[in-house]
Amino acid sequence: MNIYGDRGNILTLSKRAGWRGIDVRVEPIGRGPSPDLAEYDLLFWGGGQDRDQELVFADANEHKLASIKEAVAQGSVVLAVCGGYQLLGAYYVTAERQRLPGLGLVDLHTEPGARRNIGNVLIDVPGLGLEPPTLVGFENHSGRTYLGANVEPLGRVVKGAGNNGKDGTEGVRAGNIFGTYLHGSLLPKNPHFADLLILRALARRAPTELAPLDMSVELDAHQALVRRLTG
Repeated sequence: MNIYGDRGNILTLSKRAGWRGIDVRVEPIGRGPSPDLAEYDLLFWGGGQDRDQELVFADANEHKLASIKEAVAQGSVVLAVCGGYQLLGAYYVTAERQRLPGLGLVDLHTEPGARRNIGNVLIDVPGLGLEPPTLVGFENHSGRTYLGANVEPLGRVVKGAGNNGKDGTEGVRAGNIFGTYLHGSLLPKNPHFADLLILRALARRAPTELAPLDMSVELDAHQALVRRLTG
């Protein structure tokens, strides 16, 4: 699923790794039986419309669930955006009230909302060591996602609706699993978060450090968005 420009996240990860001399292989995974996903250091799922999600949810449960769970158990990083984020949970209810079973990787579920949440989003992200400890993006979703009692959000909403527009949460994080409604694309606007994902993906094979990159221009753009959303 890639109707919101989410491929920009893959391009950002590839470029930021490549600039450091890290070899990257990107492989699209389609419907049907998949290769052993535990061999992959990072899995990315983008967003799509309800019809796309019906197909993807059914295929993931039929052909990929065991492989995805094994990948997660072995420390693979998962970044899931919008429809991909909803796939992480127990179920997703469409606008037509069809209940689609999710992968059950995280204790969350998604219900339909009366209207779409559309607009820029700013969240505070404590506890991950991000500098700056903020993420910016653009949300466009009608689903309302609710986290289980002991599940940690990716961040706390400063501007925007986030998971459901009620509890101030946005996204989810559980080990190396990260889910969010932030498009934009997410990672070009938040290069420091991209680097965290790269570092975690590499660390599943061996402890490592990332060579520093000059990202002053990218962070200036990030901070300009932060100021715009808090001004």
